[in-house]
Amino acid sequence: MKTLCSALLCALIAGVSYAQKETKQDTLKKEITKLNEVIVTGNIKTDPVLTIVSNKYAENIVQPKNVADLFNNIIGFSSIKRGNYAIDPSFRASQYEQLNIQYDGGTKAMHACPNRMDPITTHIIPEEISKIEIIKGPYTVRYGATFGGIINMVTEKPNYLDHGLHGKISGGYESNGNSFVNMAQLQYIQEKYDIVANAGYRDFGNYEDGDGTEIPSSFRSTDYGVKVGYNFSEDHRLQAHWRQSFGRDVLHAALPMDTDYDNSSIISLDYKLDHIGKVIKSVNAKAYYSYVDHLMVNNNRPSFNMVSAASNVDALTTGGKIELHWQPLNRLNIFSGVDMFNVARDGNRERLVKVMNGNPLPQPMLFIDKVWQDSYINDLGVFTEAKYSIGPNTILTAGFRYDHVVSDIKDPEADFAEMYDLKKRTEHNISTTVSVKKIVSDNFTIEAAYGRGVRSANMIERFINHFTVGQDSYEYVGNPNLDTEVNNQFEIGFKGYEPLKNGLDAFKYEASFYYSYFENYIVAVVDESIDRKFMPMALPQNAKVFRNLDEAYKTGFEIKAELEFLNDYFVRSEFAYVYTKNKDLNESLPLTMPFTTRFSAGVTREKYWANLQYNLVSRQNNISESFDETVTDGYQTLDARFGINAFKNFTLGVAVLNIFDETYNNHLNFSFTNQADFGRTPITEPGRNFTAFLQYKF
Repeated sequence: MKTLCSALLCALIAGVSYAQKETKQDTLKKEITKLNEVIVTGNIKTDPVLTIVSNKYAENIVQPKNVADLFNNIIGFSSIKRGNYAIDPSFRASQYEQLNIQYDGGTKAMHACPNRMDPITTHIIPEEISKIEIIKGPYTVRYGATFGGIINMVTEKPNYLDHGLHGKISGGYESNGNSFVNMAQLQYIQEKYDIVANAGYRDFGNYEDGDGTEIPSSFRSTDYGVKVGYNFSEDHRLQAHWRQSFGRDVLHAALPMDTDYDNSSIISLDYKLDHIGKVIKSVNAKAYYSYVDHLMVNNNRPSFNMVSAASNVDALTTGGKIELHWQPLNRLNIFSGVDMFNVARDGNRERLVKVMNGNPLPQPMLFIDKVWQDSYINDLGVFTEAKYSIGPNTILTAGFRYDHVVSDIKDPEADFAEMYDLKKRTEHNISTTVSVKKIVSDNFTIEAAYGRGVRSANMIERFINHFTVGQDSYEYVGNPNLDTEVNNQFEIGFKGYEPLKNGLDAFKYEASFYYSYFENYIVAVVDESIDRKFMPMALPQNAKVFRNLDEAYKTGFEIKAELEFLNDYFVRSEFAYVYTKNKDLNESLPLTMPFTTRFSAGVTREKYWANLQYNLVSRQNNISESFDETVTDGYQTLDARFGINAFKNFTLGVAVLNIFDETYNNHLNFSFTNQADFGRTPITEPGRNFTAFLQYKF
């Protein structure tokens, strides 16, 4: 039995000011300036269109492994899984850099590992997230270059109503893997300054699927953070946020190596000056820095007997933003600004070759391979977004954005330099959006939008050199001359609320329908003129090179309906479907989630809550054979969750996940790789799992 750990942090530093109207503990109403850490504020005149806000986990405490688990119950999302740790969210068949993933309105931390063992979701603990905001497409230009949508993970804020020292301590257990999590948080709030500190520890073992097969997926992680704010005045605030995360002994079932350690450090500064004047309303500024140091090894893999490999890589991410909110007319709100996003990576892989061409070497040979070839991508963006009130209940939004993208490779391998005429490259990208939101009545809203989202190729697509970074066994080769990916997305959505009688309280519904036409879509295709570089006698013989497609598209919908009755009860149904097409190769685009349905029913009361969720995922026949995808069978699972506030300040959450112990795999799961007891088949999900989570607030 592993030991349940807990930690307490305390800090004294000066900080900065507030931002919205709230009632303080002394019952006096004051204007409190909050930072722009959130995108959705509940204000029709400033909020973007076609958004989702999810915060069920903040209210209904259950057991999350990591931040990626928080997306599981958001309609339209699926997970790309390589183990229990390296999990990426996928939304409407967009993933990785196609999604603009950030937290607190702009802070980013890019992964160092080319196999994405350390996505941004691994650098934040889920207990720290108060809500997740999603903009469903490229329908705003204010938060960086956006291709398929924006995900903003909002960390918990101080409780400004509660001056003095407060905090919470939580711990959790998961039976499938004999796993523990715990976290402690302290906050000290005063009129002029506030301090929030937290620390967490997670220890997860290997889980078993429904057939009792143990999946290598254990990991440990330790995290802590300190957030300090200082209020110069009621309309003037500065805030600093520092956090570190340390991953250890992480097993990746579907990747060729494991993580020995993954250390990340992130610091951000946020500033806001509000209520400046009649025309200039506010100024917001943000700056951040993150550094990830990552070591992966193959010590416990079958390949170690032939080659001992260790890759020490790092990623440096810096960025910032300055935005001006001005109102030249009473009906017109304009947001103008400049932002910056820079990422640089470097690192090598050391291979000690013990066997060559099937023959043991009398003296092992050392080879050093350049992983990132000392590369960088810098993006400087300028944007303006205007929101005009056509009437009291209709908002027209139009936005324009220009991105100046510079990329370069400073230490290329000789063979990569022979393939391309390498030099510093500059790209000029234009993004636009136009949308309208109409509140037809108090109970019905309709929204329509068009967005032209752009994405310059990421560093893997540009500069990777004969590394296995896909779902298949191919070596991948980058292409520094890739054109910018373009997403022309159209969407219409509506939501409504109908009050009912005779014990039925209300009927809620919402739906979105979208279509995207892609230009220069980036995929990797086999190049028969390029042979594999490492283990040349192995199959497949050729390498894949990233190319642009001429024609590709996707279309789909999400629908949600909910019936509330007897004041506290509900039944809900949710449906999500996306269809993609790569016309060049006459197949689906990679990583397209199947049709997904969820039915749930439950009760929410002051002292307790409970719900059942029935998940139905259809068979996925639309596959990308060039990505080495195979048809995935459908599956059905049932989850039960229960929470109780029986004692003052105590909340207990328990859950039984996958009650029927189903053996299944998600279509987006990667396949077992370099594992002694597994063939190259998609990794399976956990079987039946009992979880418990206890939280105490004071």
